[in-house]
Amino acid sequence: MTEIIEHTAKLSPAATEFILHWGNLGSQWGVNRSVAQIHALLFVSDRALHAEEIAELLGLARSNVSNSIKELLGWRLIERVPLLGDRRDHFTAEKDIWEMVTRIAAGRKAREVDPAEAALKACVARAATDPDLSADAKARLGEMLDFVTVMSRWHDEMLQVPKPALMRLIKLGAGVTKLINWRPGKGKAAK
Repeated sequence: MTEIIEHTAKLSPAATEFILHWGNLGSQWGVNRSVAQIHALLFVSDRALHAEEIAELLGLARSNVSNSIKELLGWRLIERVPLLGDRRDHFTAEKDIWEMVTRIAAGRKAREVDPAEAALKACVARAATDPDLSADAKARLGEMLDFVTVMSRWHDEMLQVPKPALMRLIKLGAGVTKLINWRPGKGKAAK
C-alpha cells in the first residue's frame, strides 16, 4: 500500500486524508493507487507542481510519478502548465468536477463499453448462424447487446445535455419516475 507517512508535514491533514482515500478508491476502480494519489494531490493543489515535487510530497519514486503522469495525461485529467523561467514540466488537474467526471466516463466507455458492444455485435452475428446454439441463448445474447447499446447511446446523449439541466434531472432522483408515469407495482416499464 502506498501510504503518505514521512511527507505529511508538507501536506495538510485534510489533503493527506483525501489523497489516501482517493488512492484507495482508485485501486478499487482498477486504477493504480499512485495514479489516483497523484491525481488527488494535483486536484487539491492551489498551484501547478513538477514531477520532483509530486514525488517528494507523496514519497513516490520519480519513475512511478512519470508513468502515472503519462496515464493521467492520457485520461486528460491533468495538463502540462508552462511556467516562465522553469524548464521543467508542471502539472495541474482539471478542477471542474463535471468536466473531470465526464472525461472519466468517456474514457471508461471508450476502454470498456465500446469494445464490449463491438464484441457482442460480433457474437450475435455469429450466433445467428450457429446451429449448435439454442434459441434461448441467442435471445439472451441479443438482449445483452440491446442493453449495452441502449446504455451506450444514453451515455452519449447525456453528454449533450447542458450541465444545469443534467443537475436538475439528477436532483429529481426518484422523482424522475413521475415524469415517465411509473410507480412500484405497476409492472415492467415499456421498452
